[in-house]
Amino acid sequence: MGPLAATCGPIVEQRSAHRTNPIPVAGDVDPGPGRGLAFGPNGVGISRMTVATYAAAQLLHVLPRERITRIMGRLADAQLHPAVADAVVGMYVRAYKVDLGDTVPPAGSFPSFDAFFTRPLREGARPVCADPDALVSPADGRLEDAGPVHAGGKLHIKGRDYAVADLVGDHAEAARYDGGQFAIVYLSPRDYHRVHAPIAGRITMVRSMSGDYFPVNSIGEQHVDSLFSINRRVAIVIDTATKGRVTVVMVGAMIVGRITVSVIDARDVPFGDHVIEPARSVVRGDEIGVFHLGSTVVVFVEKGKASPFHGSAVNGGPRTQPRDPGRRILVGEPLHGAAPRGPTPRTPDGGPLDAGGVR
Repeated sequence: MGPLAATCGPIVEQRSAHRTNPIPVAGDVDPGPGRGLAFGPNGVGISRMTVATYAAAQLLHVLPRERITRIMGRLADAQLHPAVADAVVGMYVRAYKVDLGDTVPPAGSFPSFDAFFTRPLREGARPVCADPDALVSPADGRLEDAGPVHAGGKLHIKGRDYAVADLVGDHAEAARYDGGQFAIVYLSPRDYHRVHAPIAGRITMVRSMSGDYFPVNSIGEQHVDSLFSINRRVAIVIDTATKGRVTVVMVGAMIVGRITVSVIDARDVPFGDHVIEPARSVVRGDEIGVFHLGSTVVVFVEKGKASPFHGSAVNGGPRTQPRDPGRRILVGEPLHGAAPRGPTPRTPDGGPLDAGGVR
């Protein structure tokens, strides 16, 4: 999918249809009429949490997560009979309300579930913001959070503290982002799962880190310490002419079979540091990686190199907008200040339009 120019529209807040219920928490006791009070570890009261949810949270820690992930990855890669493929894809599309309108249709049926999950988009389906100074979203999903990187390489995500070094895989590299910014995009099961460059530059390094495979849904976020920094991670380093170094971290999760990147020809990114020589040039919107079953992307930018991200504050200043952790964002939309454009404009025959109305 090649990038097209698009205007960066005014801020229009949109809420995802997902995760509208309060996130379960421990310690906020409100059992409700006729309900008994359940207690978790250390006698902490549990409310706004069903028994099933609490049980699932505890089960996460004992499940063979890596084995489940490997099995699911093999099943996703398995070649399917066309009738089976159509049935499986059809059930998934209905269950998760997947929009296939922007997808390049296969010649017949999808040959495997992985082929469906990693489906490419039509040319021009994700126009890139026309503002050349804008860093743009690398993925379709929910803008989970955006904020400052504090001194010492610390950041605060979903009520938990994280170290940049654990996410990017290198302590010296993490120091670059002191005083900078981060943004997190969560990809739900219904989303497009290819990852794109948020800025023009050259990919010079890929770090592939082993890790666990906890789910990155609300249960995992609430009940797994350091979730994003202990799961499998791949950090893609982009050196730019005017924005310093930008790092895009792809975070794996349970049932994420594997992660691939455009600059390494491998079924999965081998563990370790990979210097890319010669460096690979990219423009905003170029594909840089693929989740083979879903997850999360974290973007880091250096201090003073970009306008404040949506909802973020830098150098002690106020946030640009109230934090809106459920806002939907698409590939190519700006991370700082603007919000979704709405449906992609189309010609009468269904083809996409660019900002000037030309296919």
